[in-house]
Parts: sequence; C-alpha cells; structure tokens
Amino acid sequence: MVENERSAVFAGGCFWCTESDFEKANGVIQVVSGYTGGRVENPTYKQVSAGGTGHVEAVKVIYEPDKISYRQLLDVFWHHVDPTDAGGQFVDRGDQYRSVIFYANDEERQIAEASKKALAASGRFDRPIVTDILPLGPFYEAEDYHQDYYKKNPIRYNWYRSGSGRDKFLEMTWAGEAKKMEQKMSSKTMDNPKKERAAEVPTDEQLKRTLTPLQYQVARENGTEPPFKNEYWDNHEPGIYVDVVSGEPLFSSTDKFDSGTGWPSFTRPLQADNVVEKQDRSFFMVRTEVRSKHGDSHLGHLFDDGPKPTGLRYCINSASLKFIPAGELEKAGYGSYRHLFEK
Repeated sequence: MVENERSAVFAGGCFWCTESDFEKANGVIQVVSGYTGGRVENPTYKQVSAGGTGHVEAVKVIYEPDKISYRQLLDVFWHHVDPTDAGGQFVDRGDQYRSVIFYANDEERQIAEASKKALAASGRFDRPIVTDILPLGPFYEAEDYHQDYYKKNPIRYNWYRSGSGRDKFLEMTWAGEAKKMEQKMSSKTMDNPKKERAAEVPTDEQLKRTLTPLQYQVARENGTEPPFKNEYWDNHEPGIYVDVVSGEPLFSSTDKFDSGTGWPSFTRPLQADNVVEKQDRSFFMVRTEVRSKHGDSHLGHLFDDGPKPTGLRYCINSASLKFIPAGELEKAGYGSYRHLFEK
C-alpha cells in the first residue's frame, strides 16, 4: 500500500476502456472496474448491462496525489469520453453507460463542477456538457473477468475498442491533443507494468497445449476437416465466427448459407481486411486459399459458385473458428457487432 494514496470514481461508458485509459496516467496505482450509482446491492454485470438497476459501469481510480492531482484526473477523464452524450457512450447505449463524475466530498464536488464549467466555456464542443456530477455511494467491484480485461484479452479488447467509435471520436475532437496529453501524463518505460500490451498471437507451443489436435492441424498445418462431421457446418444460431488462434472477427451468421458441401459457408467476410487471399497450388490444382490476417490461420478456400448478391462461397473449416453467440457478444468483447442481430 502506498502512503497517502487516494481514490476517485468515474463512469465513462465501457469500463474496459475507461480502466485502460486511466491506468496509463503516471501516478495511478490501480484501476478497479465496478458498478455504482444504483439501487441494487451487489449487482451483476448481467443486471447492470440490461439497465434498470440505476447503476452505471464505473471505475475506481487509486492514485498518488503527490504525483497526480484530482484536477489532473478530471483532465484525463474529459479527454477520453463524449461529455455531450446523455444516452450512453459511443457504441454502448443506455443510462448504464452514461458519463458521470462521482464526488466523495465537497472539495471534489467543487473541483469537478469548476472543471465542467471550464470545459463548457472552452468552446471545444458545440453541444451542452451533460456529464452528471453526483455524490458517491457504494461501489461494487465487477466480476474478476472484467478486471484488467484489456491486459488479459488484448486481441478481443482491441477489436472491441477499434469498432466502438471511441478513438475515432476522440481523435476528431481533440485533433491529437489527447495523445499529447497521454504522453505527458504517462510513465512509459520499458519496465512499466501498466504499459498496455500489444496484441500477441500465441506461440506454436502454446497453441499445441490449448488447441485440439484437429484445430492445430487445420489452422497451423493447412489441414482439412471431414465434411458433415465438424462443429459448425449445420449451426444456425445467430452470432459471429472468430479466429480460433487470434480471436479476430471473420464471419457472421447473417452471411452464412447451406452450400450442401458439409462445411460452414459464407457469402462474404464480416471484416474484409481480416481475411487474406492466397494462391494455393497443392493437389495439382489452383485454388484461392483464405487465411486470417493477424493469426495467419488457414481458414479454407474461396470459390465463385455462391449465391447472390456476392456470388462467392467462403468454404471454411470449423476447426479454424470459434463461434460467439449473439447474446454473448458484449461479454466476449465483440459488442460493436451486436447491432447485426437487433431487430
């Protein structure tokens, strides 16, 4: 425990992102994801994300006041949210994702209100600043799998964040100032434990331990699984299919069709830039192989005998895929794709 450490609570939409942003600031010791502001005791993620509890996704920032002040924490906060959005934050909609500053005492309230007025007077935004400033009540820590999500699941987190619209908005709003501030506030050294890790593909040794023999043979040794005897050829559930190695989004059930071949078939990729085409001259023929861009997994082959409108058939091995049901997209870090399955 650091002597004289303090804590402050903020809500900025998805707590995976808010936690990640605050942990880059020099003087921040730890950031804890959780729920606060509502009526339900010990709420679960399922309850809060569904709305109706009054709680918001929030983070408790534990910091050293000798290194970073409460005013500076507010500056970090404003640079990473859309304070004009009363209906949520970016792709996450609903009161449970709105932006809030929770004050623990009158001093914090006065500093927060002054900071909000200063932002409104700056002319940075052409809409009113609607971020609430509320008294802090009980803070309930979120489930373990939500803590340090961006570190434990870097690939899924990066796909979620890039698709959420958050960084695009911040870059447009602050025109590079957010990055400059981040560099100024951060303690990025080679041995900094808070430095965000780049997404990494597991090594072959790790994959041999985590994948089934068939998954490894297909994804890493360009194998082919038997038709009609694989996991997803007849799967009709709504959801998306991601790379079994890297987790990058590849295909959607909305583009899946029954080709009669016994393998999962799709008319197009979910993310076109995640699917790479290569010429395959094996077995004395020329075919178009498809691989995942980041994971470099062998997925299957592309043919031009598919249905309209594309006329394409992406014939894919189930062993190279992991299916994420529509109802679990947000929990798994793919919430930006849930709109595909909303009526």
